[in-house]
This record gives sequence, C-alpha cells and structure tokens, in this order.
Amino acid sequence: MSEVNVVSAVTSLVGRKAPEFTASAVLGNGEIVDNASLATLLDGHYGVVVFYPLDFTFVCPTELVALDQQLSSFTSRGAKVIAVSVDSQYSHAAWRNASVGNGGIGPVGYAMVSDLSHEICASYGVKALNAPVALRATFVIDKNGIVQSQVVNNLPLGRNISEFVRVLDALQYFEKNGEVCPVNWTKGDVGMAATKDGVDNYFKEAVSE
Repeated sequence: MSEVNVVSAVTSLVGRKAPEFTASAVLGNGEIVDNASLATLLDGHYGVVVFYPLDFTFVCPTELVALDQQLSSFTSRGAKVIAVSVDSQYSHAAWRNASVGNGGIGPVGYAMVSDLSHEICASYGVKALNAPVALRATFVIDKNGIVQSQVVNNLPLGRNISEFVRVLDALQYFEKNGEVCPVNWTKGDVGMAATKDGVDNYFKEAVSE
C-alpha cells in the first residue's frame, strides 16, 4: 500500500472570535511594553492584524511602510492596526529607529507585537510550512472581536494594503445598511439586497451601464 502524505485541515477564523494573546510589543509612540494584549491594543475598535515574516528583510518593509502611509485611512474608520512577527520587541524597535531607505521602516504609528514563541501565528493558523516564520496574513476584525476577513499570502507575494481599507468600508456599509456588497464594490457604491430580486436588479443595472 502506497504512502499518502496527509495535511491536517486548516480552519478559517472568519466568523470566529479572534484569538486573544498577550505579548511584548512596541507601541505606535515607540514605547516598549511587556503585556500588550489584543483586547487592550484594539480597545473596542475595529482591528487590522497584519502578520509578516521578519524584520530587516525585503518585501516586509515595503508592506509595513505602505501600511503606515495609509494609517490615517484605517484610523479615520475607527480601526487599530497591529503588526505581528516572530522577532523580538527590541528588533522591532531597532527597525523603527532605522530610516526608510537605510534598512528601516521609520517610526511607524501602529503597534508591533513580538511573537518569539510562535504561539500567536500558530493560534491564527498562519505558520509557514517550510520556514520558522508567519505567512503574510491579514485579519480584519469587527468591534465585537469577530474575524470578518482573512487573507493569507505565501512569502514572496506582497499585499495590496488598499484592499483592506476597501474591506473595512464594505464591512461598515453592511453593518449600517444591512445590504451586501457585490463584486468590486468600493465606498460610495450602492449595495444590494441579499435576495433573488437584489441579484436580478444588480445585473439589470450592470447591463444598462
């Protein structure tokens, strides 16, 4: 009988409570703390939790700088941003203290959490298979702590940070209006009723355009 490699099923966190954690971190003001928890960092806000592989690497700084450049887009929507990697809080601090274009990311305005034990990335199901790091994973969390979106990229594939702003807009539109957001929906577009008539009307309007 031939051998079969069995890979355990990966469970999506969408619709589930975001796993809590307490760890060392560098806050957005540069302060190093030893007991930053998900609950205290979010403090009742929406959350965008961004896992990345390592400090002082290559794709990662492009993502984290872009995240900081769009930080006001998240904060204006009532969201807190949290970055997580398996580096120490001191490595995070050193990376923040190095300027962009000189090996660093500059003083980014969001918290950077240390996951030295790899327990956080394991609890979120985003440990890389062939490297001791987290994948490029992003979780959008609502005010009740429920994961509403989960996107995971492999290590070579950088993210589009604007997409998570769009997802946050769609979530807040649905919460306010009770209508769902069809394909390519962006802020300012109308939603649609989650019914057969809603879908039919959507396609009729799409055709008429």
